[in-house]
Amino acid sequence: MTTKTTTGRWRGLRYAVPAGIAAVSMVLAGCGGGGGDSEGGVAAPAADALSKAGGVTTVSFWHAMDGKNAEVLTKLVNDFNTANKGKIQVKATYAGKYDDAITKYKAAIQSKSTPDVIQTYDIGTRFMIDAKQTVPMQAFIDRDKLDVSDLQPNITGYYSIDDKLSSMPFNTSMPVLYYNKTLFKKAGLDPAKPPQDLDSLRAAAEKLSKKNGGPADYGFGAAIYGWLLEQFIATDGKEYCDQGNGRDGKATKVAFDSPESVKVVTWWQKMVKDGLAANTGRDTKAAQAAFKSGQLAINLESTGQLGGYTDAAKQGGWELGAAAYPHITAGTTGGPIIGGASLWIDGVNHKDANKEAAWQFVKYLADPKVQATWHTGTGYFPISKGALDDPQDVAYRKDNPLFDVAVKQLESTQLSKATQGCLLGVMPQARKASEDGLEAALNGTDPQQAMTKAATSVQPQIKTYNDSTK
Repeated sequence: MTTKTTTGRWRGLRYAVPAGIAAVSMVLAGCGGGGGDSEGGVAAPAADALSKAGGVTTVSFWHAMDGKNAEVLTKLVNDFNTANKGKIQVKATYAGKYDDAITKYKAAIQSKSTPDVIQTYDIGTRFMIDAKQTVPMQAFIDRDKLDVSDLQPNITGYYSIDDKLSSMPFNTSMPVLYYNKTLFKKAGLDPAKPPQDLDSLRAAAEKLSKKNGGPADYGFGAAIYGWLLEQFIATDGKEYCDQGNGRDGKATKVAFDSPESVKVVTWWQKMVKDGLAANTGRDTKAAQAAFKSGQLAINLESTGQLGGYTDAAKQGGWELGAAAYPHITAGTTGGPIIGGASLWIDGVNHKDANKEAAWQFVKYLADPKVQATWHTGTGYFPISKGALDDPQDVAYRKDNPLFDVAVKQLESTQLSKATQGCLLGVMPQARKASEDGLEAALNGTDPQQAMTKAATSVQPQIKTYNDSTK
């Protein structure tokens, strides 16, 4: 996902739209099969490929981390290189933000110069599978009879089809509900009981909002961000696109004009119209700033904002609260979808020794202790369950107790096709379209009309993409 919000230790995650479906189609049309299966995969090399090669095998690694995250990643790479001196040397290269990195990768496919390992955002998963350039992680796992029970199933689930892992999750986040406990107390609300569905959100906002004599300018506010709408659909147990969220076959249409989605948009529109919610637009920074300053009492955002919000609360003299992502209606048990990025090992035009060396590097990054270092250094979720028991991780969460809200949310979410998320070749474009619909509704258009128009607008792009991958 493209970072559009903060820099440094904590990352707010935002997607931009890659340029051009035509470019995607051209790349896929030029992708040759690598002797893999229908889900796009090259066979794993023999386990002794690296030892047979002799000498030092250099692994090229493209990533999209910058700032503090890049510093932590560089340390991990250096530690791996030191431990494998004389055998493997990983050369990490910043390939730009997520959209830039995948654009660069598409060009590399054409020139047959892909890296050995690439970090790709979650919504690039369908493209990576369809490109048929990589060795699925499952191929290595099956070859080595590797026990992967330590990996968080609600994280690996996104990157799996039919229980087969395509890529290795690396950096993961989730959305949560943030609220200002101090404003809750001033409004006569119990800060120990944050709202957890649309009706209770509105009820709280009515008491919090200045319009009704409350202590905040607005009770609620969040960016016009397609990712948030996807979360509401998932927490209601519904799927964002057809074909089992693109996991029973290629998705052919999106469903964000469904009754559940329109209910959220209608609720949001009425909240803004009634002066209970701020319309801060699509810029996530605007909504974040409004929440930090106390203009908003409730905000929906990524776990990546916990650090920034904690600092703002300390500086502003108010108390921060965090709760699980709300449901559309009370009593439903679905959960939100993870976000972030994963690691892919390229196979086409790569030597067996490089594939094997890349696998050793990816396995290292998934190790519990390494994941604890990654988690505590960046704020991303550890993909390893064991990492949460590591002393440094235990100490980190003791200092950041609100992060356990997200940990419990992740662990309590039942894995389903709804919570796995939609695999769609044009998912970035679909997300933008949903934002078009939500924005139109907040500006006065009938919610059903706005969302239907938005969903319909994606159809030609989905068809073009699917036709190019037949």
